[in-house]
Amino acid sequence: MTTWTARLAELGITLPTAPKPVANYVPAVRSGNHVYTSGQLPFVDGELAVRGKVSETAEGVVRPEEAAACARQCIINALAAVDGLVGIDSVVRVVKVTGFVASAVGFTGQPAVLNGASDLLGEIFGEAGVHARSAVGVAELPLAAPVEVELIVEVADN
Repeated sequence: MTTWTARLAELGITLPTAPKPVANYVPAVRSGNHVYTSGQLPFVDGELAVRGKVSETAEGVVRPEEAAACARQCIINALAAVDGLVGIDSVVRVVKVTGFVASAVGFTGQPAVLNGASDLLGEIFGEAGVHARSAVGVAELPLAAPVEVELIVEVADN
């Protein structure tokens, strides 16, 4: 079996340093054999990739495809938080993803947006990446982010 680090390299993904918290919390916490990440925004090099609410019809908003790419970036940032705490190669399986989508009125495509996160976890972890998930539409997210994602993973014993 290849390591998760090697799998990320095969996919051309480099985990960044875990984004610094924007308030009073830590990026990830380990409890027993689980790591819980804080909600991760789609930061790239310290900046939000995109801002705004997600809509299929309104102009001047984030399109669902862009939001799915943001969800993918959120997962990369969540994995960076896991890596910074316990090392990515200690991951046994992905347990749960919770995603929040800043949704314009009438937008109901939250599950498709969160597929950006879920699909990437499948690409990286294969069967170990199959997870439970919630996709929630919300009115606003911090810093006007279109998507925020939390991750729970099971890790190997110390």
